[in-house]
Amino acid sequence: MKKKETANSRARNIPKMDVLLADERCDLLLKKHPAFFVKDALRKAVSEIREGILDGSLSVVPQKDAIFEKVSSMLAKSPFTLKRVVNATGVILHTNLGRAPLGKDIIDHLEGNMESYSNLEYDSERGKRGSRYDHVSKILCDLTGAEDALVVNNNAAAVFIVLNTLAKEKKVSISRGELVEIGGSFRIPDIMKEAGAILCEVGTTNKTRMEDFEKSLDDGAEIFLKVHRSNFSIKGFSEDASLKDMAYLIHSNGGILIEDLGAGFLLNPSLFGFHHGESVKKHLEEGADIVCFSGDKLTGGPQAGIILGKKDLLEKIKKNQLLRIIRTDKISLALLEKTLIYYKDPYLAKEKIPVLRMFFSDEGKLRERAEKLSEIIKKNKDYETRLIKLKDEAGGGSLPEVILDGWGVSLSSKRLKTKDLEEGLRKNDVPIISRIIDDKTVFSTRTLFESDMDIIGEFFNTFKV
Repeated sequence: MKKKETANSRARNIPKMDVLLADERCDLLLKKHPAFFVKDALRKAVSEIREGILDGSLSVVPQKDAIFEKVSSMLAKSPFTLKRVVNATGVILHTNLGRAPLGKDIIDHLEGNMESYSNLEYDSERGKRGSRYDHVSKILCDLTGAEDALVVNNNAAAVFIVLNTLAKEKKVSISRGELVEIGGSFRIPDIMKEAGAILCEVGTTNKTRMEDFEKSLDDGAEIFLKVHRSNFSIKGFSEDASLKDMAYLIHSNGGILIEDLGAGFLLNPSLFGFHHGESVKKHLEEGADIVCFSGDKLTGGPQAGIILGKKDLLEKIKKNQLLRIIRTDKISLALLEKTLIYYKDPYLAKEKIPVLRMFFSDEGKLRERAEKLSEIIKKNKDYETRLIKLKDEAGGGSLPEVILDGWGVSLSSKRLKTKDLEEGLRKNDVPIISRIIDDKTVFSTRTLFESDMDIIGEFFNTFKV
């Protein structure tokens, strides 16, 4: 009598790794993919088959054809965890999605600089060692009117190094309404303490007047810090001292005024009919001695902390031994320099820097793109679409009060729940991050690139309801 086959006996029929590795189909995979990834995919495929046989979800052992088809599918997926996503949220500087995207021309600039050696710290004119900061300092000064410039790895580092250099063991006056916390529990009082500054709170949460700063001068304050309120605003019964008035008072008494902008435009946004935010240049003109801001927010460049201001103060900061710890690298400098060059022509900057293009997008153009996207999605008959007006956001804590009028596509399916569609989009090979409004999946066109439209189209061509 024939012995009954058990799950364990079936599992023993799974092809061994050495047999699979010796197969000619494995050789073909090894020509396309690194050996590590091929072997890892084979192991995972064999392990999943074994588990399926043992738990009963597989009744027979797949043939080698099916095994290699499974392995090929696994290898087709990117092995990288940091990868491109489609941002259909309408939030331009989406912190979770990498903030400012960089334009193709800016990225292409890296090829010539990074595939070989570079003059990062070499002055080829004089044949001597140079400064890495010289590659961007002059153009930053030309754009803003600053006497000198310095770039570190992010704005938090910029604020720290400025305070540690200029305010260590000194009283620093700051409005209570500006003792903010931003993402990652970065708190201004804590960073001031770590930098060695002595916190001197003035005014109240909602009202700080000039006389409050006058009193802090009498109490021995030497440094004055003004901080951008990130992700919130104070309205109603409130009052703030203006930067210009503060500068006059502080300079008349020999003090130093530092402003943490968080984010700043390097051009005048009103050039494009955008009446929110001010240029960095204006803050310097109104009297700030030092201004700090992020390179990857409203500037639209790579992650960086940009410090602008008086030359004598910048010289002191450059001599701080902690600067080496937070200095920026050659890749960020190359990307930042290319970004800054576009600012010499504001209209070219708007065209070439994605963040500016998104901020200054024409509402009519956004509607046209929504119509195009709707037609792409409707090719799949399982979905109904309609165009909707949207309220988009700056994001990144840059302009917390600003709402941008935009357009998008709202879609639904009678055969699929909204949460299941959102999950399918999110788990796509190139994740597509959408919004959910009134239990409908929504795509904002403000933050979409042309190539994103193709990715969305491919998703709806292949996604099975």
